[in-house]
Amino acid sequence: MPYKLIIFEDNARLRQSLELLLNDERTFRVVRSYPDCRDAVKKIEDTGAELAVMDIDMPGITGVEGVKQIKAVYPEVKVVMHTVFDDDTRIFDSLCNGADGYLLKNTPPMQLAQSLEEVMKGGAPMSPFVAQKVFQFFRQKTELNEEYNLTKREKEVLELLVKGNSYKMIANNCGVSIDTVKRHLQNIYHKLHVNCGTEAVAKALQHKIVRLD
Repeated sequence: MPYKLIIFEDNARLRQSLELLLNDERTFRVVRSYPDCRDAVKKIEDTGAELAVMDIDMPGITGVEGVKQIKAVYPEVKVVMHTVFDDDTRIFDSLCNGADGYLLKNTPPMQLAQSLEEVMKGGAPMSPFVAQKVFQFFRQKTELNEEYNLTKREKEVLELLVKGNSYKMIANNCGVSIDTVKRHLQNIYHKLHVNCGTEAVAKALQHKIVRLD
């Protein structure tokens, strides 16, 4: 059963391209697309969307406010920012408002589709440049926090997740299967007392659970 996807994008040509790319009826089914995110909550309710691809600079209200409104009512709905903006303010405002991922519009089409699939499986996709911004923002000169009792392999998997790697990339880096990566991540979520990849990334950065050097 494909995931129901909704698109908020004010550029008509890009909106149409996203529909063509993502409406494959195997992984995703685009239920609606809109040029703005006014009444975003009602649009989620009307369509039953499970995932939203959200631009930031749109007429009416911004995507940053849109994700906040959606998450306040439907926290289970995944929202991935898809934008040209890579400044600290928009990145961190989006993530703090509940965005499950942050991808720049120069992300290759196939990688975009894979990243959206990852987020539906608990991942937290970020474009590499965005991930680096997050590292720089949270980096502090303190020692590694060891209180969560993560194994060496779990720390390695968590570090790769924080760096914006997909499940497949983590599996390749660690020389294990994707199913093994998923098991490690479930153990990590349990030990960190979080529910998803986004929360794990935020906690890892905030508490310096992994080294970023």
